[in-house]
Amino acid sequence: MAGHSKWANIQHRKGRQDAKRGKIWTKIIREIQVAARAGGPDPNANPALRLAWDKATASNMPKDNILRAVQRGAGAADGENYESIRYEGYGPSGAAVIVDCMTDNRTRTVSDVRHALSKHGGNLGQDGSVAFMFKHCGQFIFAPGSNEDKIMEIALEAGAEDILTDEDGMIEVISDPTDYAQVRDALEAAGLQPEVQAIIMKPLNETVLEGDDAIKMQKILDMLEGLDDVQEVHTTAVFDESEQ
Repeated sequence: MAGHSKWANIQHRKGRQDAKRGKIWTKIIREIQVAARAGGPDPNANPALRLAWDKATASNMPKDNILRAVQRGAGAADGENYESIRYEGYGPSGAAVIVDCMTDNRTRTVSDVRHALSKHGGNLGQDGSVAFMFKHCGQFIFAPGSNEDKIMEIALEAGAEDILTDEDGMIEVISDPTDYAQVRDALEAAGLQPEVQAIIMKPLNETVLEGDDAIKMQKILDMLEGLDDVQEVHTTAVFDESEQ
């Protein structure tokens, strides 16, 4: 559709998340604690902790905060018992939504997620209802104008699955989740800094929204991301630039 730019959507989403940095830090600290408790305090031997640590670094969290979270998690000092749980559902126009949570109270969390979806025209689905619409993968996104040849050479040599170039010049590197760390380290060693990097649920097809549906979907995403128990929200929805 006219006005639909993946790069614009990514910048818009990143900007909204940066505005919520304090809340994001709280969520990442919880993720670090749970990962350290489950797999130990060494990020080199604990992939979940390595990923959470990288998220913290990417969000400019001070190293002292990260280390305290690791120590607290490894020592289970707070006595909290969090578990990871995933919910699936739909927004307007059938846009699929996956909500990854970390909670100590499933009843509270599912109620909050259901309310966020239903309040603006969405609904909670059954397990597996939308997961097939996504690919679990590592993703590195470089801004338009980046050195595509160098990115391709380094990423493919490090084990990346694919390099995609959008019509507006954005470069996207895709890897298997198990190869994420080695691709990240190779890109970093070559001085290549992505705008966004994470292990994600990447939509296989996108649902372009505009008008009222776009407004409602943005409200759903804001409500979900504002919930304390929600760690990540993945969606097939993308927005016409005029709606942002």
